Amino acid sequence: MENIILLTGKVKYTITLDPSVWIFDDRRKDLETIFHDKEERKDELEEYKKSVSKHWDREIMEGAIYPPTLKTEKKYEKEKMITGTFCMPLKPFLNNAQLLKDAQYLIIETVDGEVEIPLVTAEEMLLGFSKEGKPLKEDGPVHAYYGDGSNADNPIKNVKAFRVE
Repeated sequence: MENIILLTGKVKYTITLDPSVWIFDDRRKDLETIFHDKEERKDELEEYKKSVSKHWDREIMEGAIYPPTLKTEKKYEKEKMITGTFCMPLKPFLNNAQLLKDAQYLIIETVDGEVEIPLVTAEEMLLGFSKEGKPLKEDGPVHAYYGDGSNADNPIKNVKAFRVE
């Protein structure tokens, strides 16, 4: 239970975050490259449509039997999951919590105190949950990064809860 993080406050729904299962989530991003490569902000729905379309085209052209290249791709993806450093965008969780109209700030509660962030900034935040394939146990369960990467070398650590004010 120590890895569970609550998102509470001025929200319609309290959200329980469990970073230990995010490794299986398709929304996860590679933290090693996200701030270093000037990654374009892409519409998640558009990306999903493109990936489904690509998969459908592959099945039509090659049949449902996976060719050797696809097996190799799957093996590479599995290896990347085991050894990668990943993060998760905070915005989908804020959207699911349905923030109240008078909400203005996100308070990040940590072992060392609280950090107050405007919601506009909070919506762009990323939550690091894995380093080199291992969960963040010593100073985790998540590290909070600003979307612009300004604290990439010094993230907010020891996050215990999020509170919308």
